This record gives sequence, structure tokens and C-alpha cells, in this order.
Amino acid sequence: MTTPPAAPRSIEGERFWRSLREVVGRAVVVDDLPLRLMTVALLADGHALVEDVPGVGKTLLTRAFSRALGLGFARVQGTPDLLPSDVLGASILEGGSFRFVPGPIFTNVLLVDEINRATPRTQSALLESMEERQVSLEGETRPLPLPFLVLATQNPVELEGTFALPEAQLDRFAVRIRLGYPSATDERRIAGRFRDSAQPLDAVEPITDAQRLLALRDVVRGITVSDEVEAYVVDLVRATRDRAELSLGASPRATVVLYRISQAWAHLAGRDFVLPDDVKAVAPHVLSHRVMLDVDRQLRGATTEAVVDELLARVAVPPAQERQPSDAGA
Repeated sequence: MTTPPAAPRSIEGERFWRSLREVVGRAVVVDDLPLRLMTVALLADGHALVEDVPGVGKTLLTRAFSRALGLGFARVQGTPDLLPSDVLGASILEGGSFRFVPGPIFTNVLLVDEINRATPRTQSALLESMEERQVSLEGETRPLPLPFLVLATQNPVELEGTFALPEAQLDRFAVRIRLGYPSATDERRIAGRFRDSAQPLDAVEPITDAQRLLALRDVVRGITVSDEVEAYVVDLVRATRDRAELSLGASPRATVVLYRISQAWAHLAGRDFVLPDDVKAVAPHVLSHRVMLDVDRQLRGATTEAVVDELLARVAVPPAQERQPSDAGA
């Protein structure tokens, strides 16, 4: 397979990724994959669900991520008594008239910690903002700052006192991320960070700003996806609807998200075109939370991740085509 040379705008994406990884790494010890998935979710105008046990560094990672990108950051703790107004905001009576007080959602990066501990009413309050980047409240529609990214966490172990996210909510998350426990070497590095500094975040400096990120999004939207790769994306998603193990397959929204996330992944790799390998790399993180296992298979220990992996092994992969010189600067 012959790989064509990268165009300058894609080289910029690779440099951006290297800079982000280096700056975030000053405060957080984490594998490249979780940070890369957060980044592609942002560049693809999506959101990310971080599913892991407490104490693995989810909050520190998201704060370092937003600070490195020069973005506003806010955090909401999911609890059963959390109200929609606690997230969206509310009007208060002041001087004989009402004044709107924006909630924490009016930021660039919103961390919703333990989202599954919030009631369905509060969870649903996020749907409009995640899809349309706006909040409709008290008869008025208010736009959110751009870029806007929701990073929601949930603990997959503790189920008592939680409210499972409905399929419509899960479908709004572009990717699902799992951090996992660090290795022994990395855990010693984590301890060393807090020994050397009371606040590791102080070492994180912005490498960009909101306007440049919006410009990068436009570049990502223009990344070339060949007809063959586009067909491969569609075939993967449609294959989830024909599996006996799955009672619910991925929606057409999953096709759009897989397409966009693959473009962002290729951009960070220094290319201005998508390879089938890009699609394969991101598909498990895009599809596994969008499908539902049959109850019988679930009781037998099957997982959606295993089903998606099997689909990736079975669905025919198109050969990588060498692009013509006229396409090189597209």
C-alpha cells in the first residue's frame, strides 16, 4: 500500500496533537488513547462519555484538557436532588424585574460527573444543549459558547441509586472512553507529580484558543472520505442491525458520527484523507455504547465490545487506494 504525502493542513493537525499531548502530560499521566478520543470528539463537534471507576483521574484529565485548549470549564456533580435549573440556570427577581443567571452549562467544556446519579428529568435537560448547542428556557432560546463539549462520567460498577442513561441520551455521545488503571510505573509517576507540586494543573498552559479550534473543525469537515471508505462506514453500522446478539442496532446518527470521528482521527494522524484503518480504530468507541445486547446473551456474559470486534473482523475492508496527484492538495 502506497501512502500519499500529507498536505500542510494535515501536518498542522499532527503538530496540534503532539503539542496537546505534551502539555496535558505535564499534569496527567494517561495513555494516548483517552486523550486522543476526547480530542477527536471535540474536533468532530461531538461529546464523550467516560466510563470508569472513581479515582482514575477523570476530573484532572478533563480540566487539563480544557486548560490546554484555552477553553472555559465547569463541573456538575450528578446527584438525585440535582435539578435542571442547577445545570441550565434560572431567573431571579432583582430590583422589580427578573434577571437570568446562567447555569454551569454556559461554558466550553462541561464535566458532568456521575451523570447516571442524576434523575432522568435532569439528564434530559442536557439533550437539547448536546444536539443543538442551545438552551430553551422560560420561553427564550439562548446559544451556548462554541466550541461546546460535554464530558460525562459514570461508574459502571456501582448501580445503587443510579438511573441508567436512556438510548436517546447515549446516542448523543460521539465516543465512549475508558481510562483503566495505570501501570505500576505510571502510578509512581502520578505520585511524583503530586509530590513535586500541590497542583499539577499549574504546569498546563494554553496552546490554542476557541477560535482556532473552530477553524480546525472546518478543516476536519473537509477531510476526504472516498466512496469506498464511506461505503465501509455504512456497512459497519448496518451490520449491527442484523446480529442475533443485539436487540438494538446502531442508528443512522451513528453512521454520521463514525464518519466525522474518522475524519478527525485522520487529521490528528497527519493526513487529509481517511483510511479504512482510521474507521477500524474508532469504531469500537463509537458503536459499542449505541447497541443493546439481547437479554439472554447478556446473562451469558457477552459484551457489546466483543460483538463490535467480531463485526470489524467480518465486514469486508476496502483496499486503500493511492490517491491521484490532483487530490493531494484537496
